[in-house]
Amino acid sequence: MRLPLLAVAALAVLRIVCGLHFFLEGVSHLRDADWSSAGFRKAAVGPLADFYRSSLPETGDWAATLGSADDRPADEASKAWQASVVASWQRLLETRSKAVALSGEAKAAAEQSLETAAGNLTDYCKGIADDLADYRLQVRRLAAMEQKPGSRDIPFERERLAKKQKELAGQASAWMKDAAAIGQKLVAEWDGQLPDAAARSRADAATGPSELWKADRFVSWSLVTIGACLVVGLLTKFNAVGGALFLASVIASQPFWVPGAQATYNQWVELAALLAIAALPIGGWSGLDFFLKRWFPQGCCGSANSCSR
Repeated sequence: MRLPLLAVAALAVLRIVCGLHFFLEGVSHLRDADWSSAGFRKAAVGPLADFYRSSLPETGDWAATLGSADDRPADEASKAWQASVVASWQRLLETRSKAVALSGEAKAAAEQSLETAAGNLTDYCKGIADDLADYRLQVRRLAAMEQKPGSRDIPFERERLAKKQKELAGQASAWMKDAAAIGQKLVAEWDGQLPDAAARSRADAATGPSELWKADRFVSWSLVTIGACLVVGLLTKFNAVGGALFLASVIASQPFWVPGAQATYNQWVELAALLAIAALPIGGWSGLDFFLKRWFPQGCCGSANSCSR
């Protein structure tokens, strides 16, 4: 397949521009220590919303306690959640203690701090007991709405579901954030009980990064790699398809037919551009792939005519 020179040049420019966009986005994520995909995952709607939110970190086992649509009384579910939070703090203390051996006095102080934090969490939950009871009721109502025939087929019903899911997710996130703040204060107290900065560094490093952090770094480095390869024209078709799949995952988090979904026009345009780059040959304007094809005629680029103009 031979294309006019102007078309080939336009495709090359399109490849470089899309590559720069991917590369710069990935670099900005890596440079920003506070960047997280949590906001993107929380905002997901539609059939895949639960999949995107499944990777979100929870404070304690919220999903199986207060967030469960079972028949347990709110007070019982609240106590179960508090127990799961305190248990996570206890595991964290054990992990830190393995990295930094504590003296008897320091261990007693750490246990006392843990007990105080558990009491603070109990007091906090007592203060929002009525809100938690109402939340539990709304969770059960939502579950009943989801089981209702046509709940995901009728636009009005879909809109009601999406609105209620966002409302409950926002409430749960706020309460877990408050509980996490108690945990952060507890960790700060534990750090203050350690002898020096080196011990604090070892204790902090022992916890390791979260699964969400690992996933975010994988995505960020993938964006950088795809972008750099598109800019220089290395394995162009493979990376164009990879970029298109990434954009498709973003679009899937905000399906246009779901009420309240955010606009994804930009992603659709760039997705179409990447598919065009992957499907059309651009010959000597393809970047490093052109030279690789000459050096390895039967290599990764495919048939002898795949890189021809």
